[in-house]
Amino acid sequence: MTIKPLADKVLLKSLEAEETTKSGLILAASAQEKPEMSEVVAVGPGTDKNPMTVAVGNKVIIGKYTGTDVKLDGVEYTIISVKDILAIVE
Repeated sequence: MTIKPLADKVLLKSLEAEETTKSGLILAASAQEKPEMSEVVAVGPGTDKNPMTVAVGNKVIIGKYTGTDVKLDGVEYTIISVKDILAIVE
């Protein structure tokens, strides 16, 4: 089964959260924050008001509480509008 975004929606897969602090402390799963950097897995066709400005494979930064989380075949994804993407990481 696959997920195909519609209109101006983007399907993202979160990149791994930091499991240790810069000083080397290991964080418990409950203390780890939702990652803000994600990889674009699929994009919709866009709309006249919101054309697609990202492509599959781009790494992007999104807000912490943005989008709708879905789980398919044991993998967690987030579906958001392209306008909710804050930046592309190059």
